[in-house]
Amino acid sequence: MKITKINTYLVRPRWCFVEIETDEGFTGWGEAVIEGKASTVKACVEEMTEYLIGKDARNIEDLWSLLYRAAFYRGGPILMSAISGIDQALWDIKGKFYNAPVYDLMGGSCRSKMKVYSWIGGDRPSDVADAAFERQQAGFQAVKMNATEELQYIDSYDKIDAVLERVASIRERVGKNFGIAIDFHGRVHRPMAKILAKKLEEFDPMFIEEPVLCENMEAFKEIAGNCNIPIATGERLFSKWDFKRLFAAGGIDIIQPDLSHAGGITEVKKIASMAEAHDIALAPHCPLGPIALCACLQVDATCHNAVIQEQSMGIHYNIGKSVLDYVNNPEDFTFTEGYVKLPTRPGLGFEINKELVIEENRTPHHWKNPVWRHADQSIAEW
Repeated sequence: MKITKINTYLVRPRWCFVEIETDEGFTGWGEAVIEGKASTVKACVEEMTEYLIGKDARNIEDLWSLLYRAAFYRGGPILMSAISGIDQALWDIKGKFYNAPVYDLMGGSCRSKMKVYSWIGGDRPSDVADAAFERQQAGFQAVKMNATEELQYIDSYDKIDAVLERVASIRERVGKNFGIAIDFHGRVHRPMAKILAKKLEEFDPMFIEEPVLCENMEAFKEIAGNCNIPIATGERLFSKWDFKRLFAAGGIDIIQPDLSHAGGITEVKKIASMAEAHDIALAPHCPLGPIALCACLQVDATCHNAVIQEQSMGIHYNIGKSVLDYVNNPEDFTFTEGYVKLPTRPGLGFEINKELVIEENRTPHHWKNPVWRHADQSIAEW
């Protein structure tokens, strides 16, 4: 089954889809994107096309190695995101070829459904208690929110107090047993991260995310020693070798590789197994579209250490279009009591709304993240 053509599409709100066609009529879809650099990843996929045309689409491991190891320069967000989308599409093809969900081709599922959480609050979080209560009433058992706005290396305690007040308002509104994940978003530097993590203990968060950037991963162990909250990170790591360094640094309880950034299904399955050997949980990062979510669920299905799945329905980034707009089987994305059933359709488990994809690609998006500055006009982490 030979690859004959690869198409790329930029679609709102901020995604890039990849379509791979074969000479036997099977077509696969992937999601290859770095948010804010979608056009760059698209160009990278197109550069990789010449290595793939004429190759057997079923030889996923070999094609992954070809795209990664045959390049002198490797790794990083752009190259690995391009590989991720291609890899997802190849697995989609293979599942359709064998008329089975992808997880059946990876040993079968170890669970019947996957716990999910919902985003609340936006970039500059407000009204989070009401939003959390609404999600609870909708059946969710957990939410995630951004902790804070910009913070300097050393900043005022009024910003810390504002975070504590927001989290306290959620805990009071939803009760003791509801999950609250707090994303520091890499906005917090080590001196303030130690303070904030310690003070958040009293609210029993489900986890804190990216208390510092992975560029400073040696600090995770110190922060973990200052608080009794599980620490999650990994969305800005892109290969098993990146995660090897993270595991060696210590202090991490949950990894969050992104199926559209960290090499796709093939690589993240390996990363998840590495984490299991370190007694570390898996919670894939996915503030993206339906293809990425389905890819995540395929890996979740096969990983004993998968604990919860991010999804972007209702997230503040989704302006203009959202997850279910691009699928013709929205009923398969229904959340019940905070869980979603595993996909059962062949391949990744969705039926793409190709007409909408083509229409969106006629006027490609140009999404960029905001640029934040401190009061002194120095650049702040977003």
